[in-house]
Amino acid sequence: MNRQSAVWVAAVADVLLVALFVVIGRRSHAEGLDLAGLWQTAWPFLAALVLGWLVSLAWRRPLALWPSGVVIWAVTLVGGMLLRAASGQGTQLPFVLVAAGTLALFLLGWRALVALVARLRSRRTAS
Repeated sequence: MNRQSAVWVAAVADVLLVALFVVIGRRSHAEGLDLAGLWQTAWPFLAALVLGWLVSLAWRRPLALWPSGVVIWAVTLVGGMLLRAASGQGTQLPFVLVAAGTLALFLLGWRALVALVARLRSRRTAS
């Protein structure tokens, strides 16, 4: 996969996984899945995700767990919570902890799997 394709795949994967985080969260709290409600919950995290991409310069190594993935995850979590607080949305500690774990699983997990597959493929090639 060339770098341009990797950037697009990684960006789309990150956006879809943040959206999945929002859908799971809203469903687990019996909140509606209407477009306005989804947007209200999602925009702080999506805005922070974009910031995470910019801060980490993720387009240079979009599939890398470190530093791209870790920085994207941290900025998405902290920035998303700050934007939620600024917009009058909740940031209770249990939510922050669940969001930290879920976003780590989603934003770091797929990158870790990509790294594992690449490592396994390189071992097979070397053998």
